Amino acid sequence: MLAYTVYSEAGGVGKTTLAANLAKAEVRQGRDVLVVDLDTQEASLSHLLDVGDDRNNDQADSLLRHMIDRPRGDFHDLIKTSEGIDVVPSHNILEYASKHLRRREEEAADFGESWNPNKQLLRVLREAGVHEQYDTLIVDPPATADIKLHNAIHATRHLVIPFEPSGKGYESVQGLGQLVSGLEDSLGIEVGVLAVVPNRYKGMNDQDRFLEELRNDGWKLPIRLRERSSLFEGCWAEQCSAYRYIDEYRDREREHELDTLQKLDDLAEHIRNVQVVEA
Repeated sequence: MLAYTVYSEAGGVGKTTLAANLAKAEVRQGRDVLVVDLDTQEASLSHLLDVGDDRNNDQADSLLRHMIDRPRGDFHDLIKTSEGIDVVPSHNILEYASKHLRRREEEAADFGESWNPNKQLLRVLREAGVHEQYDTLIVDPPATADIKLHNAIHATRHLVIPFEPSGKGYESVQGLGQLVSGLEDSLGIEVGVLAVVPNRYKGMNDQDRFLEELRNDGWKLPIRLRERSSLFEGCWAEQCSAYRYIDEYRDREREHELDTLQKLDDLAEHIRNVQVVEA
């Protein structure tokens, strides 16, 4: 199974939009895809794909309940499907993931048990047979490097990193390189970066300079996504992927938008072809 986390330390760089559209690109190739939404923000993947109805429901089962051994039902009952993508939606209780996972760790310690709070998403997915059932797993965590990111890394072992091609964006990627090294040291696992994805590229000379510097630093930049505010804002308004938005909500085809879809397909193919390690 191909598994990766779409992550950026910087907010507003198109992380969730990229995760949703990569998932759709995978579905278009006939692959079975599961997306896990760990982001509690209102503008999360669950909202974008219109599967977030229960996020405020205190009585609803949630992924965090499974991670702390307090499920209210079967894991597969958490899954909702949108555009052929299976999604484990976000729930507001994830905001308190650190508190509940640490408390569960302390309970285990009281009984002399070993219980790693950073590996509970991996445990839940494995017990549910996700690694055998799906071809692709994508996790969308919040931008903060907290326990939810640690669980995402343990479950996927790989990152796809969107960033804005600017001086600030360049620094964020460099910072992420240090973060990856830190995660490998603290979690004791190898973490691979499958792709760094420049988003909102406008063809400016300064942007080209930063991209060249990143290539010289050894980062893989298989595509550049140009500025497409109208397209992606339309996706959020209609709560759908770019593929569906162009198909159902555009009255005519725009070559530059079809080019964006092709680049998303190319990026998904690149990620599939990159050497991966087992999660």
